[in-house]
Amino acid sequence: MVDTEKKAENITEEIYKITDNDLQLSFTEDRHEETIEGIESITQTWRMKERMKTVSVALVLCLNVGVDPPDVVKTQPCARLECWIDPLSLSPAKALEAIGGSLQKQYERWQPRARYKLSLDPTAEEVKKLCTSLRRNAKEERVLFHYNGHGVPKPTSNGEIWVFNRSFTQYIPLSVYDLQTWMGAPSIYVYDCSNAGIIVDSFKQFALQHENEYTQSGENGTPPPTFQNCIQLAACEASQVLPMNPDLPADLFTACLTTPIKVALRWFILQTTSKLIPKVKMEHIERIPGSITDRRTMLGELNWIFTAITDTIAWNTLSRDVFQKLFRQDLLVASLFRNFLLAQRIMRSSDCTPVSSPALPETHQHPMWQAWDLTLDLSLGQLPGILERDVPYVHLPFFEEQLTAFQVWLKFGSEKRKPPEQLPIVLQVLLSQVHRMRALELLGKFLDLGPWAVNLALSVGIFPYVLKLLQSCAKELRPLLVFIWAKILAVDNTCQADLVRDTGHKYFLSILQDTTIASEHRTQAAFVLACIVNEYRDGQEAAVQGSLVSICLELLSDPCAELRQWVAICLGRLWDHYETARWTGVRDTANEKLYPLLQDPCPEVRAAAVYALGTFINSDVKRTEHANKIDHSVVMTLLNTVVNDMSPIVRMELVAAIQWVVLSFEHAFINEAIQESTRDRLRLPPSMSHGSGMDHVDSSERLKRVASSTSISTAVGLGTSTSMPYGSVYIKVWTVLNILTNDPHPDVAKISNTVINYIKNQIMDQKRDCGDIKLSSSISLPPSPNKTSFMAESPPHMASSTDLQRLATSATKLRTKHVPHTINEEDTWGLHPKKPLVTTQFVAWSCKKFAQPMMKKVIVDKDSKEFLEREWRFMRNTVIRNEGRAEEIRAQRCRLESQVFNSRIQNVPSIVQFHPYDQQIAVAAKDSFGIWDWGTGAKFAQASCKPGKSVSWKITALEWINSYDIGMVMVGSDDGSAKLWRVGQFQEPNLVTAWQAHNGLFISNRLSNSVSSGLLLSWEQYTRTVISAGDTRVLRLWDVNKELMSFDIPTGADCSVTCLDSTYSSVSHERQAYVPKCTVECDDGLFMGCAAESFEEGPDDGKAGLIVAGCADGSVRVYDRRCPPNEARIKSWMEHASNVISVQLRGEKIISGSASGDVKIYDIRKSDSLLSTQVVASQTMTGLAIHRNSNIYACSSNQIVAVHNLSGLCMNVIRFYEGFMTYRIGPVSCLGFHPYKMALATGTMDGSLSVYCLDNRR
Repeated sequence: MVDTEKKAENITEEIYKITDNDLQLSFTEDRHEETIEGIESITQTWRMKERMKTVSVALVLCLNVGVDPPDVVKTQPCARLECWIDPLSLSPAKALEAIGGSLQKQYERWQPRARYKLSLDPTAEEVKKLCTSLRRNAKEERVLFHYNGHGVPKPTSNGEIWVFNRSFTQYIPLSVYDLQTWMGAPSIYVYDCSNAGIIVDSFKQFALQHENEYTQSGENGTPPPTFQNCIQLAACEASQVLPMNPDLPADLFTACLTTPIKVALRWFILQTTSKLIPKVKMEHIERIPGSITDRRTMLGELNWIFTAITDTIAWNTLSRDVFQKLFRQDLLVASLFRNFLLAQRIMRSSDCTPVSSPALPETHQHPMWQAWDLTLDLSLGQLPGILERDVPYVHLPFFEEQLTAFQVWLKFGSEKRKPPEQLPIVLQVLLSQVHRMRALELLGKFLDLGPWAVNLALSVGIFPYVLKLLQSCAKELRPLLVFIWAKILAVDNTCQADLVRDTGHKYFLSILQDTTIASEHRTQAAFVLACIVNEYRDGQEAAVQGSLVSICLELLSDPCAELRQWVAICLGRLWDHYETARWTGVRDTANEKLYPLLQDPCPEVRAAAVYALGTFINSDVKRTEHANKIDHSVVMTLLNTVVNDMSPIVRMELVAAIQWVVLSFEHAFINEAIQESTRDRLRLPPSMSHGSGMDHVDSSERLKRVASSTSISTAVGLGTSTSMPYGSVYIKVWTVLNILTNDPHPDVAKISNTVINYIKNQIMDQKRDCGDIKLSSSISLPPSPNKTSFMAESPPHMASSTDLQRLATSATKLRTKHVPHTINEEDTWGLHPKKPLVTTQFVAWSCKKFAQPMMKKVIVDKDSKEFLEREWRFMRNTVIRNEGRAEEIRAQRCRLESQVFNSRIQNVPSIVQFHPYDQQIAVAAKDSFGIWDWGTGAKFAQASCKPGKSVSWKITALEWINSYDIGMVMVGSDDGSAKLWRVGQFQEPNLVTAWQAHNGLFISNRLSNSVSSGLLLSWEQYTRTVISAGDTRVLRLWDVNKELMSFDIPTGADCSVTCLDSTYSSVSHERQAYVPKCTVECDDGLFMGCAAESFEEGPDDGKAGLIVAGCADGSVRVYDRRCPPNEARIKSWMEHASNVISVQLRGEKIISGSASGDVKIYDIRKSDSLLSTQVVASQTMTGLAIHRNSNIYACSSNQIVAVHNLSGLCMNVIRFYEGFMTYRIGPVSCLGFHPYKMALATGTMDGSLSVYCLDNRR
């Protein structure tokens, strides 16, 4: 029974052990894996450069009713209808007049606002008078010339059409050359006559002739003619005669262009397929109920479907620019060309080919015509019942079916596939309230595919439709519309003008302040509003009038991080160089309400808040004392809060923000730079400064390596006076900029250098212009007060601006050359926006997310390559752990001395770190690190981490991050900086992130003979925490999920921390129990060094969360981070006689070793050590490596490496290399055990790197 209970306990314990599936990847957010840059600019082609309108129409009818032209032989029976009127049913004069009036009405359906002029059986003079009059009235707009030549001879090969003389006794030729001259450009011509293609060809020849004549005449005052851009529609080719089918009208081409539905129905009935509906007759077509303009009726729905189909055919066959010109530029032209596609189909069935200029491809066999035939079949099938029995009309399923086809395309659609042909139909469906919701949803999914999809939708003409929908009051459309508009503005921000013009911004203001709408859609509304006000003064004014400032300020505390981010960016763009918005914000204390966001858990939110405060500073046009106080308060808050931020995007925004202070008060920074240069040249510290052992250190090194363990603050060394002069603020800003020039991240350092160099260049320019006048003697700032912290203080209360005015006046007198951005009372700099010295891509990168797919649900595809690779890695990890357990057993009878890897490196190895699962080893040597495959001996990667300005730089810490999946390398250096590198095989390592873990390490340790450890790092994968220590008096915990410092724990030691370990370091978490829910937290809401709410799961063990540190004074100290920081040290042992070189925490036991050669084992519940072993007696122990899972450790002294068990028994000694030439190894510089396997890595002073494993022979 007892055995059964023990087995059950073991099983339960095994179940709740932390596994790879319980770990979360770190440093894998978009900001880590992407380059921080905006979307690539795509040339926008959808917006017409100029919209045109056909304002005048000339209808020229040459019918001569009752008299047939001599060159035409008509069949009997023959087509007689002209504009659906039989000319023989009336007297010739009345028939001509009726036909002309009917033609005008047919055109008015498509363009009711145009000016129409009839010319019935005209003379050449009448045509000239008509054309010149219409051109004069139309000015630069388009004029249409419709020519019906059914009563005159065919056009001649010389390019002439025919009209009449006054007495109608002769046909008079009219040259197209003259017609071009009278009509001018732009114009559109419709030729309904036989051999019409001759006119099209002649027109092109005459257009060239006109241009040549213009060139030869040398007229420079008038613009050249543009006849080649004129549009022509001709009924047939040059050798063809018009069809004479008696069942169709004589002006079949005109009927197709002006009455397409009526012609299409008649033609459909004449086809053999119409036998399927034998009850429909010609007279039924005249009685089809409804109106063309009413889509709820049968006739209106047919016209609606016809428009959708012809648009679809055109969009799928024409090039984008031709489609835009013919189908989107002019309403009447678009209608004529849609109908022209029908004419192509109908007239080809009568062996007649319509011609156009520009020429269109053949579309008469396009598959969409089959959908049109089906539509006619379904509608005409209902017609007898509707006319005879008043059966209600059933709407056609065309649009539902097309939306379904579009939906199917979306399931497999991508940029590489052919665009969906149903896209123009989706546009038409937006007009229907019945299908609008579904159409908008599918349109949103299509736009979500990427910028290419947005451009396609805009090119098809979606913009005016979605713009008009903003007038809708339907709440159910809000999420869809705001998503669509976010997609559009992410690709084309120029739409902001259209939104402001149509007051569309009010729609998004209402969404933003509607708390019933999901945060996701309110975020999209904030993004749209941020785009509307982006560098657009009309948009900024409209937004201020719409109370955007107060709306955004209310949302700064919203639980949604992305909404907070975009509300801050929206505010920043709103008052960017716009003083009215700034002072609106000042009245609402906007700057103070943004301050809490500077410590937001989300790095993007913090960066957005810094951006907003930066534009808040640059928006002030007129510098007043009140404005200066506000700006100085803002910049001091920024320096106090975010200068030590872990995220480089936040620090970059900080530099971009404080550059506006540098530009606005340039003279003060010039003076400070001169004084600093003078002090450095004379080797004098600032007045009233403490001697901190840094007097003989170079200025740049002094700024980089300061004697503080908590912040940058003491680098400046200024007092904390409650009344601080302006000059002190400038000194602080200048000092921080100098420090940031040595930022671990190169992008931050680069832009900081740009700002610094700008001031230095201004000094050089002034020295050249002023004859090397020493400005510092005339413009002096107050002496620097004592060196105490300024970063931790609250923004100072600013004194009078007397100092500022005196500085400005003095600087102005000295300068003979105007320095841009310099502030003084007489300057008018504020009338023109200041140009930034540096710019960042954070906001543009944030915008890019809206242009990328956003609807993709996180679905685990178990057949995907990524999933299978990750599963393989987890299986590999299990295999490595099992192999490690097997080797632990073998280690009891085998010696650890078989050399399996050896390589020479350029510098002395200082740190070795095995990858827990891959056959890789990371080695640090001086200022670079490399990765080797210790199984094959191949070099995997190498990188130099040394920044450009450092005098001396050394790697002091190496850690594998995300080692259970795809590992990265974290590197710590002796200047307090930490860098994370992504390494790939035979690829240059890529910097993921970098930050200053400690701003100042003890310079005195490195100047004296005391022990220096640089920066130490300990990585906890389970808690996603970095613990940093070293030449400092604190242990600092960093939350990598938030990229923020969690808190500091004072070490309590007056010396360096030389080694570090914790409960969850490396792979130690595998020995801990997995607890699904966090239940233990301390009073300040922190658990394990992180906020409790940030954990979905966490350990709940009384012994969990411990940190053990070995110090240079020989002490071993234990800290419990669940306690308040000042009470966290729960245990200390002072048993070692010299500095501790290695320490490891194993549950309740602690193993440590010192340079004096003793190894001790402690129990955290005991006051004294449990076991002490002197493993090195007569020499200094140079290295100690403790196996993470096995009960052995290795120590080195001089040229010997000894392996011991925890009882102190020496298992074997490594004295030489194994090979043909055997010689003693060099002095050992570093040791390291594999976390699982019995593999020991050694580095020696002669640059040798070796790996030893168990001897297989024993």
